Amino acid sequence: MLPREPARRPQLGFLYVHPYRIQGISIAGEESAVHVPELDVCFDIGACEKPMLTAKYVALTHGHMDHSAQIAYYFSQRNFQGMGTGTLLCHEQLEKPIHNLMNAWVDVEHQRTPYNLIPMKHEDELEVKNNIVLRAFETRHTVPSLGFVMVEKRSKLKDEFVGLPQEKLVELKAGGTAITQINEIPLIAYTGDTAWGPHFERGDVMNAKVLITECTFLEPGDHKRAAVGKHLHLKHVADLVESSTAEAVVLTHLSRRTHITTARAQLDKMIPAHHRQRVHLLMDSRTNRQRYEAQVAAAETAGSASAAAE
Repeated sequence: MLPREPARRPQLGFLYVHPYRIQGISIAGEESAVHVPELDVCFDIGACEKPMLTAKYVALTHGHMDHSAQIAYYFSQRNFQGMGTGTLLCHEQLEKPIHNLMNAWVDVEHQRTPYNLIPMKHEDELEVKNNIVLRAFETRHTVPSLGFVMVEKRSKLKDEFVGLPQEKLVELKAGGTAITQINEIPLIAYTGDTAWGPHFERGDVMNAKVLITECTFLEPGDHKRAAVGKHLHLKHVADLVESSTAEAVVLTHLSRRTHITTARAQLDKMIPAHHRQRVHLLMDSRTNRQRYEAQVAAAETAGSASAAAE
């Protein structure tokens, strides 16, 4: 009898939530990396598939190997392929260890790979695109950890000055009057590995267009395991969707021990029916592919209707 072929690598998970592609791999204890190409950011770097190299920034939630294993490879390949120096944002307590990691590779490779490292703490921000910042917030895990939310900041004329002539607005501004205010629009929130905590009460997290959160445990008897490992259980997600205004809640970090069909069934059982269409499993390739095919068909139909109207 012939031996079996080697197991194939998991397919990249993919969801499209206009205008963002959410793509990556996330398997508890093995590897996690979630890439949003439109925003030039990859959350965690436990895997580094070729598309992820295009991310100018990596937002590292914590140092566990399944989230951080490809740090050096990401920096090295960005440099090797002429893509520019990569930038990693990390918890401030990881700054020195990551420098040590990169220095160790100098001895291994006999060359120095360029990299940028930015330590972050609670509420720190970094502008990653024009008027879009990456904001860090504290989470609760077994090691120092952060979540991240991408926020667009729009300048808007204050209501009391709407309708005034341009000359008057220039005069007020020259006189030191603040005539505009900044409105924040949360775009993408990513929690990384975390237990339930006050970060799930943050407006920028709960009102993000897309909320990407771990959900390691789904089975009814796994509440204690979730608590010990400081992870989320599906029961937490069921509560979360009642408060979140997210267009899409994307669940990551499922254990390989949970078959995807079981995960779907648990979601159908635990998530309130009126919220179920908003909740997605990143690694549910079949369901997500069907969803995307329906989106493509709808877009083609809309395009045909528009062309006919012209």
